[in-house]
Amino acid sequence: MRKLPALIASCACAVGITFLAAPADAALLTQGMRSSDVVQLQRQLANHGYFYANTTGYYGNITSNAVKQFQRDHGLSVDGVAGPATLSKLGTKSSSGIVTASASASSGSKGTYRADQDSLDILAHIIYGEARGESFEGQVAVGAVVLNRVQSGEFPNTIWGVVMQPGQFTAVADGQYYLKPNKAAYDAARQALRGVDPTNGSLYYYNPRIATSEWSMRRPAVITLGQHIFTN
Repeated sequence: MRKLPALIASCACAVGITFLAAPADAALLTQGMRSSDVVQLQRQLANHGYFYANTTGYYGNITSNAVKQFQRDHGLSVDGVAGPATLSKLGTKSSSGIVTASASASSGSKGTYRADQDSLDILAHIIYGEARGESFEGQVAVGAVVLNRVQSGEFPNTIWGVVMQPGQFTAVADGQYYLKPNKAAYDAARQALRGVDPTNGSLYYYNPRIATSEWSMRRPAVITLGQHIFTN
């Protein structure tokens, strides 16, 4: 079970989504972190052609591998850590010492999309379809599971790919994904995109009242939120 603390300070706005900025004394970005600076790092890697997933703000294996490849190609120490030398090579730094990326995101192959507004819309749709009867925390948790999957290396590396992976989400199978999300679903999606994860890194969840998959029910529970049990 991972504990992924968000770095919280002032708010920064990027293409319609507000993220929380990192502390001014932040010196490097490492695997396991969640912050707006990781979002910026992912965008800058995408701008340089090293990152083809969606920006989630979570420094997982995909981000680490992209940093390592960038470091190899630019004669830097290959450790997968985005320290001052790597960030400087990637682009200009903000006042916090973290690289500043442009608001545009990479648009890769079919299945990827503008990372910000499209990510928000897709995440809000799946949250509303899967968890609109849950508490706000329970709705954020569903969004967090999607983002955890994106960065896990075990699932598709885009939010769209994760949500539309066959057999994964009931709301997609029965059409509830296509319902119009309400404000709470969008607010929950924003929280998840900021790095809030009530599930402690979970990759799965199920409702024990209606679940029929023995495979799901055999997995060790991480946390129970409302009607959903979250597992890894």
